[in-house]
Amino acid sequence: MKIRSANTDSASLNRSAAFASITVAMLLAGMKAWAVIQTGSTAMLGSLADTVLDLIASLATLAGVWVAAQPEDRHHRFGHGKAEALAAMFQVTLISISALTLAMRSVQQFLAHAKTESAGDGILVSAIAMGATLALLAWQRHVIKKTNSLAISTDHVHYQSDLALNLAVIAALAIEQFAGIAGADALFGLGIALWLGWGAWGASQEAITQLMDKEWPEEKRSEFVKVMARHPELRGVHDLRTRTSGNRDFVQFHVWVDPEMTIRQAHQVMDEIEIKLHAEFPGVEILIHPDPEGHVDTGIGAKDLMPAPE
Repeated sequence: MKIRSANTDSASLNRSAAFASITVAMLLAGMKAWAVIQTGSTAMLGSLADTVLDLIASLATLAGVWVAAQPEDRHHRFGHGKAEALAAMFQVTLISISALTLAMRSVQQFLAHAKTESAGDGILVSAIAMGATLALLAWQRHVIKKTNSLAISTDHVHYQSDLALNLAVIAALAIEQFAGIAGADALFGLGIALWLGWGAWGASQEAITQLMDKEWPEEKRSEFVKVMARHPELRGVHDLRTRTSGNRDFVQFHVWVDPEMTIRQAHQVMDEIEIKLHAEFPGVEILIHPDPEGHVDTGIGAKDLMPAPE
């Protein structure tokens, strides 16, 4: 019941972060669209494109965290956590398309010697956007700390890049109009495109890790085994398998126990091990298979064997 309650609280926090990002994106998109009309800035256009994609991505995030929060059912016995990874990959695709389009636009503007206007309007809008983004980032960090949501984390990356994008827009307008350096706006627009592309690459890595059921980091696996090793009846561990889906962790493994134990005694040992593990790794779903000491199932390699605790 405690695990279910924690999952419910996490889902509520994730939804609140998704709604907050949608609200901020809608506000910024309207402001930046007006600024693009006023300034004709390619850098501002890139910032607008990024914000529109943030809005679409935030909607995808909301859908992802909502689906991921649904309890397991007869067709999805491991839950729906990977919906967050799918939402993250959707966001990565949008960002990549935006980066490519903006890069092409920047090159065209540079070659055409296009000029910007009304730098003051563009700078004011960018400054307001930075303030709203900072407030959103603060809330997202709070939610990520509580829920470890992949979809919210990916959304957080987008809005972190927004700070740099808005600074780039301010710099581009100031340099081109106040310093009189032609082409600065287009060059900054190209830089923003490269920044977006790099961000998309980084954001895709965690999503791919979850979709491919990559093992936990070695440090986390080792700590998990150390907690198990504290039980005096445990003689060894093998075939440890770990994965993460959304904000849920899954672990399964075989343990060696005294061959003379009854089924009831072995079951009690498994319960005690689970209690200790849940205390250190709350919310993890654990599946334990007891074996008589020394027994190794066919197909399990020696590299999966772990020594018995001392």
